[in-house]
Amino acid sequence: MNTALHIDPRQPVLVGIGTCMQREDDFTLAREPIDLMVESARRAAQDAGAAQALAGIERIAVPRGRWRYRNPAGEIARAIGADSAVSVLAGVGVLQQSLIGDACERIAAGEIDSALVVGADAGYRILRARLAGQRAGERQQDDRPDVNLEPEEELLHPAELRAGIRMPVALYAILESAWRAKQGWTVDQHRQRLGAMYQRFSEIAAGNPQAWRRKPASAIEIREASEHNPMQAFPYTRLHCATWNVDQAAAMLLCSAGRARQLGIARAKWVYALASTESNHMVPVSARAELASCPGARLAGQAALALAGIRASGIDLLDLYSCFPIAVESYAQELGLSLARDMTVTGGMPFAGGPFNNYVLQTTCRIAELIRERRGRTGLVSSVSGILTKQGFGVWSSEPGAGGFSFQDLSADTARVSGTKNVVDAFHGHGEVAGYTVLYEKGQLPRALVLADTESGGRALAWSENPALIRRMEASEFCGARIELQGDVFAPA
Repeated sequence: MNTALHIDPRQPVLVGIGTCMQREDDFTLAREPIDLMVESARRAAQDAGAAQALAGIERIAVPRGRWRYRNPAGEIARAIGADSAVSVLAGVGVLQQSLIGDACERIAAGEIDSALVVGADAGYRILRARLAGQRAGERQQDDRPDVNLEPEEELLHPAELRAGIRMPVALYAILESAWRAKQGWTVDQHRQRLGAMYQRFSEIAAGNPQAWRRKPASAIEIREASEHNPMQAFPYTRLHCATWNVDQAAAMLLCSAGRARQLGIARAKWVYALASTESNHMVPVSARAELASCPGARLAGQAALALAGIRASGIDLLDLYSCFPIAVESYAQELGLSLARDMTVTGGMPFAGGPFNNYVLQTTCRIAELIRERRGRTGLVSSVSGILTKQGFGVWSSEPGAGGFSFQDLSADTARVSGTKNVVDAFHGHGEVAGYTVLYEKGQLPRALVLADTESGGRALAWSENPALIRRMEASEFCGARIELQGDVFAPA
C-alpha cells in the first residue's frame, strides 16, 4: 500500500538539508557569513533534488550571529530568487528551535507551503583577522527585515552585570556546582564523570564528517587544565565549552507534504516534524530559587515527547544542546534519560563546533541525515537560550505521527512552578553558598565567585581572591558552606 496517499498534505516535512564549513587561515580569502548562508540554502535545495523549490519559498528565518547584517534573510531571498519571501531576523535570546517550530506551525496551519531556516557564523574568520591586528569586513545592508524578533527581557540580572559577569561560562559553572551537590558526588567524582562524558563526545565528533575538531581527546586531557586547554570557570576547561571560533552554516528547507509532492521530492528525503515545544519564561540565574533543576526543560521536554507519542527511552537519536556540560546533564535529568547513553549525534559544541546562535540548525540537519540513513527512526533535538534561560525541543521521525505536527508553548506553565528570590547588592551578613565557581580570565588572578542565600531570604553575589580559599573550593564541595558576606567580597564564616 502506498502510505504517501494517507499523509496529511499539511504535514510539515524537512526535505532539504544544507551545511557548509570553511577553515581559511587568510581571513581576506574567507567567505563572509552571508555567503555561507546562501551556499547552505542552495545545498539544501540540491539535497532535496528540487532546485526549483528555492524560488517558491515564502518565509526565510535567520538567527542572529556575530555579524552586523541588518536583513540577511532578505539578501538570501534575492540571491536564490525568492523575492517575495517574508524575511525574519531573530535576535540573540530567541530560541533557535522557535524559528523551526514557527515555520512548521505555519505550514501545518496552511498559512505557507514552504520555508527556509538558515544561519551561519564565521568565528574563525573573526579570529584570524584579530590575530592579524585587523577586522573582518562585511558588506553593508540598508534594508530591514519584515519581522524582527527580540527577547522580551534581558538575559542577565543587573546585579550580575554590576558584579562584573560578562561571559556566560561563570553562571553555567555556578549551576554546575549546585547540580553536582544535589547528586551527592564529590568534586573529583564529578570531574571524572565530565571527562568521561566529553571523551565520548570527542569520539562521536571523530566520526562526523561535518565536525570542526575530529581528533578524539582523552578524559584526562579534557578534565585537566593545560597550556592548550586552560581552565575557564571551575570545573570547566576549554574542552568543556562550546567552540565558537568556527566558520559553519546550515540551512533547513521545510515544506508541506503536498508541496513536496508537487515538487517531486523523493519520499526517501522526507523527515517528518512531529512536535516543537518551548518555554520562554525568563528568570536570571541569580534569582532562581532552585539552581539544580530546570522546570522549563522538564515541562517542554515531556510535552514534546507526549505530543509526538514517544517515550524518552524510545528516542533513537538524541542531541542535547551542549554549550556547557550542565545543559546536557540538566536536560537529561528532566527528560528522565540516563547519562550513560549517547547525548549527541554531532560530537557536541566543543568538538563538532558551536557556531554562535546556530548549532540547533546544524544538529537538526545531522539528525535528519542519520534518520535518512536508517540509523534510527526518531530524533530529538534540544535548544537553549541564555543561561538555561529558555528551553526548546524538536522531535523528528522517519514516519508521520498519528496526530500530525503539534506545537506547544509552555511558558505560562513554567512561570507557575518557577520560584524566585530577591537579588540584593552589597549584602552584609551571613549566607549559605547555593552555587560557586572559580573564574579564570586572561591577565587576571583566579577569582572565586559565590551565589549565596542570605540570612534574610535573598540572594547575593560576592568574590574572593584568597588563594588558600580557592584551593579549598576546588578540592572539596563548597555548596552549603556558611560564609560572611561583606558587600562584594566574602570569607568563610
